[in-house]
Amino acid sequence: MSGNFNIRNVLVAPLDWGLGHATRCIPLIRALLENGMNVILAAEDAQQKLLLQEFPALTCLPLFGYRVIYSQSGPGLPFVVLRQAPRLLGLIRKEHAWLDKAIGEHQIDLVISDNRYGLHTRKVPCVFITHQLIIKAPFPWLEKLLRRINYRFINRFSACWVPDAGGEDNLAGKLSHPKRLPRTPVSYIGLLARFDAQQKPAEHDFCILLSGPEPQRTLLEEKLMAGLAGINGKILLVRGKPGSAEVIEAPQQVAVFNHLPTQELQEHVQKSRFVVSRSGYTTVMELMRMGKKAILIPTPGQTEQEYLAARLEYLNYCFTVTQDELDVPKHFAAAARFQYQLPELPVFSADLIPGLLNPLT
Repeated sequence: MSGNFNIRNVLVAPLDWGLGHATRCIPLIRALLENGMNVILAAEDAQQKLLLQEFPALTCLPLFGYRVIYSQSGPGLPFVVLRQAPRLLGLIRKEHAWLDKAIGEHQIDLVISDNRYGLHTRKVPCVFITHQLIIKAPFPWLEKLLRRINYRFINRFSACWVPDAGGEDNLAGKLSHPKRLPRTPVSYIGLLARFDAQQKPAEHDFCILLSGPEPQRTLLEEKLMAGLAGINGKILLVRGKPGSAEVIEAPQQVAVFNHLPTQELQEHVQKSRFVVSRSGYTTVMELMRMGKKAILIPTPGQTEQEYLAARLEYLNYCFTVTQDELDVPKHFAAAARFQYQLPELPVFSADLIPGLLNPLT
């Protein structure tokens, strides 16, 4: 084991909001394993399936999700969350009690929680992972309220790790670099990305990566499918449904996969001229790491994704279009004319683990 710390068993638990939180935990889990630690996972349903496909030898404890109910239309995410706040607070208290029991049963020495607010305790060091120190909202008063709530929870953890670069050249902008930080020590650990920057000859014109909560994942899939028949070239579509055996109809030039393991997905993305995806932060981190030209379609009502998409297009990192405005032939052609200026940002690596953990012991 590297470092000068007495940490053997590490619990890693991602939020159940789409697959992004579980996906970005993969490079972190690899880094912990490389540093000689035992990793115990905690997740349910799609997140559990995803992590066990990547790490079949690891134990995954069943841990209920927040299961935020997201509508087809209506108010943005901050209002959706506030409306469900009583239920969510109950789940946070429940997972806090679950953690106390799990620590004793599995001799856990360190907890790493990706956006799960209840996974903190005084028994062992607890790390909170988030790129959203500021939660974007349509009104300043609401944004201030959400920041206070967010910081109140974050300050219960031993440390906060932000998957972004420190300084002015960063990816998430105001989300990860607010004027005021929480009291808990904050470390900027670089981009959490599964893939490397290797480029390969193009075999696909477009690689479409679907993700995020239902019903919006399905609504985008249906809109894309309706327009792909008018696109010339080879298209790969990954539906973001691990464990599913469902078969859907698609135009002849479209190859469809419900899910792909990391190595296969990396191979296909590297061999694609353009990537079409949501503007979820995990996806954006991986696209920037790989140096891929992207068409970003933010999830309607998700203020974080809308902010990221607008910021990245302003910087010429990505081409963006809203789901409502999406015209597949028109906007795919516009993306081909877009003047991309892709950044080079620091990436998280296993050799950072000792320095991050030493202050916690």
